Amino acid sequence: MNNNIIGVSEKLPLRKTLPLSLQHLFAMVGATILVPLLTGINPTTALLTSGLGTLAYIICTRGKLPSYVGSSFAFITPMLSVTQMYGQDAVFGGIVICGIVYLIISIIIYKTGTNWIESVLPPVVVGSIVLVIGLGLAPTAIEWAGLSPNSHFEVIGKNKAIFISLLTLSVGIIGSVYFKGIFSVIPILCAIIVGYIASIAIGVISKEQLEIIANTPIFTNPIQPHKVVFNLNAIILMVPVAFVTLAEHIGHIYVANNVVGTNFIKDPGLDKSILGDGIAEIIAGLLGGAPNTTYGENIGVMAITKVYSVWVIAWAAILAILISFIGPLNAIIQFIPQPVIGGVSILLFGIIASSGFRIFVENNLDFGSKRNLIICSVIIVIGLGKTTINLNLFGSQFSLSGVALASIVGIIINLILPNKNKEKTNENSNLANAN
Repeated sequence: MNNNIIGVSEKLPLRKTLPLSLQHLFAMVGATILVPLLTGINPTTALLTSGLGTLAYIICTRGKLPSYVGSSFAFITPMLSVTQMYGQDAVFGGIVICGIVYLIISIIIYKTGTNWIESVLPPVVVGSIVLVIGLGLAPTAIEWAGLSPNSHFEVIGKNKAIFISLLTLSVGIIGSVYFKGIFSVIPILCAIIVGYIASIAIGVISKEQLEIIANTPIFTNPIQPHKVVFNLNAIILMVPVAFVTLAEHIGHIYVANNVVGTNFIKDPGLDKSILGDGIAEIIAGLLGGAPNTTYGENIGVMAITKVYSVWVIAWAAILAILISFIGPLNAIIQFIPQPVIGGVSILLFGIIASSGFRIFVENNLDFGSKRNLIICSVIIVIGLGKTTINLNLFGSQFSLSGVALASIVGIIINLILPNKNKEKTNENSNLANAN
């Protein structure tokens, strides 16, 4: 593992920065283009808006918080419903309104401060939510890697898929531990390149796909004709999901806190972070891209490499923007085999989950305490048990599940159950002051 830590504000030479930025780009690109592919949005546009949104996020956080924003999985179900009932243009309107909701929340936090957040989201709640985020992504990684009964690779065959995913994972693990020099900070990029080359060698990437890459025009226009329609019913379906991604956002910030060793909640502030996420969302909606959210994959990359430079993230965003206009490079990225992404995701998603345990350890949480045990247990089971609550609001159906539902339940339990340890701490503090 690389022992040299590159700080958030540290600027490396471009020749060192670009490989690190490509690593972040490849780590997030599979999920970023998968969401638009599943929802009928142009993946090239999603790549462009992820880059623009990330730059907006960095500006809003004053270059103090290294985080990449990309397409959000949480919006897939409501996006499909809205497209079917009201058309895709209504989806873009819903995305813009979700971004405005983020802006409103950021203003509220700016006015009221973050002390209440620490009461609402203590380490036992945050650590449990982070565990759910990481472990909740685990089935996706396993399915992409071909290791799940639900994995289907009719064209390339499941055995080839498993070979590629395990090869990619192995290179990522070995590289993270044993690589030296520049390779020690780009093990994920190395793993993806090896997986890609092996995919070509054994036919996972077909000749037809290679011909498409070779024949793709040099320059393409990533922005497709579209309208932004504000449909009330569509907005009602999509806005609740903004609170899902808000819970994920806060969880990601706490993970970044622990990975980097900096309290980003206080500086640059959660209000700035949520503001950046909201503006990224609005940009995506206006340009016809997929809704954005902060990405755990990139936090995982930082945890492995110990390179926290916001300049590396910024250049990853710039590369995403440039690639969205360059046809062959765009095609190369779009043809990254799913098993390659699955292989690196096993490592990256696992690191996110492990960050939850790290929060428990660093805050010396006592699981002999029934209160902590109950809160953690309920959050994890609800979050990973595919628990779903269907609600009817103003005649429109929407559901709460996964991280969002687990977060809400955990927060409620935390506020209801008396914290005897906190009461004792306050009593001791009062006694000390009296003496």
